[in-house]
Amino acid sequence: MLIDKVQMALRIKTTAYDEELTDLIEAAKLDLGIAGITIPSDIDELVTRAIITYCKMNFGLPEDADRLKRSYDEQKAQLSNATGYTRWPGDAEESE
Repeated sequence: MLIDKVQMALRIKTTAYDEELTDLIEAAKLDLGIAGITIPSDIDELVTRAIITYCKMNFGLPEDADRLKRSYDEQKAQLSNATGYTRWPGDAEESE
């Protein structure tokens, strides 16, 4: 589960922050969506890593927030330029 991966990355061993972490996960998905990145129902490791970086960047007061912001922006840029991760209005729908 994605929240478990985020908790592990943040070294959190309690469920006390689950609501905040869930909100951060959803915010990360929305932010990626704004960049035109489609979030598949079966989230892969590239998208997972971007979401984790977003959560690390926005949870608490990280000392390395600037580095995390640069890392997240780079991950987001790479996803937005990668085949299979974006769908923009007007793109042809794939036929099944």
